[in-house]
Amino acid sequence: MRTEKEKMIAGEPYLAGDETLVKERLYCKQLLYELNIKEYILNEKGKAILAKLIPNAPKSLYIEPPFFCDYGYNIFCGENVYFNVNCVVLDGMPVKIGSSVFFAPGVQLYTASHPLDPELRKSVEFSKPIIIGDDCWIGGGTIVCPGVTIGSRCVIGAGSVVTKDIPDDSLAVGNPAKVIRKIIPENK
Repeated sequence: MRTEKEKMIAGEPYLAGDETLVKERLYCKQLLYELNIKEYILNEKGKAILAKLIPNAPKSLYIEPPFFCDYGYNIFCGENVYFNVNCVVLDGMPVKIGSSVFFAPGVQLYTASHPLDPELRKSVEFSKPIIIGDDCWIGGGTIVCPGVTIGSRCVIGAGSVVTKDIPDDSLAVGNPAKVIRKIIPENK
């Protein structure tokens, strides 16, 4: 029989109140308290906390506190990823972020979702992964919904709500976010 954690990571309905998941979220919150309250700057101690909080990221990951996440271990980053202040990553499933990705203040990445049926919603939830390619800039206050893939070299305008996949080399804006044009590199 699969554990609730295995179900969560597989994208199946799971019980968020499971004892193991509650303990893991509490551990994450303790690390976030150390990062967001005790240190508040990414000095050597802050970097050590960040390495425990997000073990699947290189040392080049930079986060401006405060930062918030559910588990931390489901966040996977390439090199030179930057999160500005007040970003939220609900990482019930993997959030895969490429290299050289910049998140403006208040960006929110949500893998967590809930059934539409009100009776089911009382007891279970589920998650869908988020993937963001290399060389992206995600504008302030953007929300990326469960199951979305944002291609490489994209810019997402401030305040956008990304509900569907965005192809490579796109400028997308709005609620819901829509591609308004392709981005053509200046050297081409």
